[in-house]
Amino acid sequence: MLRRCFAFLFCLPLLLGLALPCDAAELQLSDIRLDPCSELDPGNQPDLSRPMGASCYVLSGEVENRGKNSVVDTDVYARILDASGEPVLPNRTRVGSIGDVNPGHSPFALRISVPAGTPGPFVIKNPRARGFNAPVRTRVDADDDDLLPLERGINLD
Repeated sequence: MLRRCFAFLFCLPLLLGLALPCDAAELQLSDIRLDPCSELDPGNQPDLSRPMGASCYVLSGEVENRGKNSVVDTDVYARILDASGEPVLPNRTRVGSIGDVNPGHSPFALRISVPAGTPGPFVIKNPRARGFNAPVRTRVDADDDDLLPLERGINLD
């Protein structure tokens, strides 16, 4: 009986070590901008515009991964305020995902849907990015045809 308890206590840290979640990595963001989507952008849907609709914006900037390994499933967080200081995305600080980030500096861009009629200019507060050292989401080989307009790649040219 005592031998089984020792074996259990010896194996417990190994089992817990395998079951621990992935470590999160904090990434640095710089040169953050929020610009309206271009007219040719698939996220800009003028044929679907309504009085209570939304406007397409692109949040872009530079992300820095100071680590030696890639960071995967990276999410971007920020508070975006309108001209009156009210949050553009109430009760939400996660603005989107930028996927995998290799070591070093990389540009990033993601689309944000802002309620139509929200007064600008916009102020971006507390921008940050956080990713993981291993995948935490199921990966599929997504074709652009299967993606919604806000999920498709952004051409910054």
